[in-house]
This record gives sequence, C-alpha cells and structure tokens, in this order.
Amino acid sequence: MAFTFFFRDLPALHAVRDYVIPEFRKNRYINVWDAGCAMGPEPYSVAIIFKEALGYYEFKRLQIYATDLDEESNEFGKILLEGTYPEETIKRIPKDILRKYFSPNNKPGYFKIADEIMHCVSFQKHDLRTLQPIRGYFCLIVCKNVLLHLSESERINVIRMYHKSLVYGGFFVTEQTQKMPKETEHLFKHMTPNVQIFQKR
Repeated sequence: MAFTFFFRDLPALHAVRDYVIPEFRKNRYINVWDAGCAMGPEPYSVAIIFKEALGYYEFKRLQIYATDLDEESNEFGKILLEGTYPEETIKRIPKDILRKYFSPNNKPGYFKIADEIMHCVSFQKHDLRTLQPIRGYFCLIVCKNVLLHLSESERINVIRMYHKSLVYGGFFVTEQTQKMPKETEHLFKHMTPNVQIFQKR
C-alpha cells in the first residue's frame, strides 16, 4: 500500500459523474465499493464527485466502502480515519474543490478533508483473492492498480465477482491500461473509449 494523490484519474471521475450518478441518483441507497483504496485519496475523490453532483438528501444516501489488503503498514486505518494528507497529494485538485473540502491542519504542510466527505466513506481490510465480496448491491465498483498485481486467471475471477456484486446496470471502473479480459467481455458494456468504465449487462 502506498500514497497516491487526489483526483489522479480525472477522466474516470468525469465518467462517474456523467454515467453513474445520473443512473442512480434517485436510488434509496447508493453503494460504492473502492477496492484497493491505498491511503484513501481515491475513495475520497469519488465522494467529492458525488457531493458536487447530488443534492443534500441525495448525498446522504451515498455510502462508499473502501478496502485494501495493507500487508506492509499499520498506518492504514489511522491515516484513512484521520483524513489528513500531505500537501503533495492534493496539488491536482481544482482550486474551487480544494477550498470547499480541505482545510490546513495543525501539522504544517498537511490538510484535513471535510467531515461531510469523511462520513460517507468507511474502510476495512479485504483480500480480493478470496473472491468473497464485502457485500452486494453496488451501483459502482472502482478497482484500479490492484488488478495489475493479479494473475490473468485471478483477474478474470475477481471481475466475475464484481459483476455478481453489482446491481443490474451498475458500473465497474478500472485503470485505463487495464483491458477487459475476453472471458468477461460479454458481462459488460464498454461505455466510452477514453475511460475503462463498463456497465453490467
């Protein structure tokens, strides 16, 4: 597990805004799974995208489940739950978003994410290789760099597990360099060529 940064993959976040949110904004529950969340910038970035697009009561229905294996560090829970990040991780955030959702921390060079964003994200340790989902009925599953570290057969099985965990018409987003295996292509519709965002068939 390593630090990444906020708003790292802006095209993917825009795809979530343009495809996922209009589809599910009226749902009673909007459940998102961010698998391989590292130290938290990605699920928090997704939460901000939803917050910007949803009304007050719609946003209250959002729950993001962020998971990672965390084999190397005991800082996983501490950093995620404190929501405090070094300045270098927030440099790519648009200035208006930065002012809205981040404030300087007591520790010089660090910034604290807003409570309203933190409260819709929960974290737990999870190993995708068990092929056991943390729950079901997700509107969106985000899984980026984790798939790079799996064998081809493991990737196929994990994607099949994601498919089963999504609601009908739910979305799966992965890294742009990751192509959908042929064995699972029939399970999803690729929504746009410039982002690896797929809708469950």
